[in-house]
Amino acid sequence: MKNTRVITQGALMLAIFTVLLLMVLYVPFLGTVAFFVLPLPLIFFSASHSIANSLYVLLGAMLLSFLVGGPVALPLGLAFGSLALVMGWGIRNKWDKLRIFLSSTFILLINIVIGFVLSIAFFNINIVEDSLKESKTTYYLLLEQVGQEQDQRIIDSLNSSIQLIQTLMPALFLGMAAIGALLIIVINFPILKRLGIPVPVFKPFREWMLPKSILWYYLLVLVVSMIAQPEEGTYLYTAILNVLYVLQTLMAVQGLSFLYFFAHYKGWSKGILVGITIISFPLLYIVRILGIIDLGFNLRERLQRKS
Repeated sequence: MKNTRVITQGALMLAIFTVLLLMVLYVPFLGTVAFFVLPLPLIFFSASHSIANSLYVLLGAMLLSFLVGGPVALPLGLAFGSLALVMGWGIRNKWDKLRIFLSSTFILLINIVIGFVLSIAFFNINIVEDSLKESKTTYYLLLEQVGQEQDQRIIDSLNSSIQLIQTLMPALFLGMAAIGALLIIVINFPILKRLGIPVPVFKPFREWMLPKSILWYYLLVLVVSMIAQPEEGTYLYTAILNVLYVLQTLMAVQGLSFLYFFAHYKGWSKGILVGITIISFPLLYIVRILGIIDLGFNLRERLQRKS
């Protein structure tokens, strides 16, 4: 009886997944909406059943992806299926939301890298490089259409930007994975809660605190970059630059979290919080310094002791 119920629910969730996948592949506008809820039925199943049964459903999702969309859709089924498996397993085992987010980011990152490598190996398509070349060509055509000559300084700046983006591809992939995991959690967890799945919640953003070890890693990478001074294009240069950008982003998040804490401490309105968020983007350097100070000198504890 129990096995029949599991099989029935698994088949139902796969049917819903297939409908959503068809919308993603063939319905332009609704497909964009369906894309973010595509893992929902698989998360629901994984959160309710054992890992063994969830693996069977994952294999079914991959098979159906191949049948309805061909080889192009197979990576999509693998990515969302494995992501749903991890999220569902985390919910079932009562992980906190941060642990689910980090695990999901890791799984998405692996899938992005696999997809990128396979697209080059089997289809000879480098999505990042091809997009950058197309943007460069479009810029040149635009100059020709308006009758302007190519400014060598602008061309050099454009080439430098393209080179930087190519160098920062690992960090960009990590950022894409983190944003993707966060969006899927934010969109799907409230729906799962309405469906009766006990999902965890994030702490308020003002209470987010990075481990102090992150600060030491940041300082260590800065020191190594100043001492080694690697040449552009080397593996060491690429590694240091990517790690540095990731750590700088984390410091900016820490700084913005402190600003939210300070706004709550002062009793500022939500309108001011929105203004702080908007202003922080062009002032990320200052926000990052604030994050370093907060992490190193416990600014929040000092403020709370004064009150």
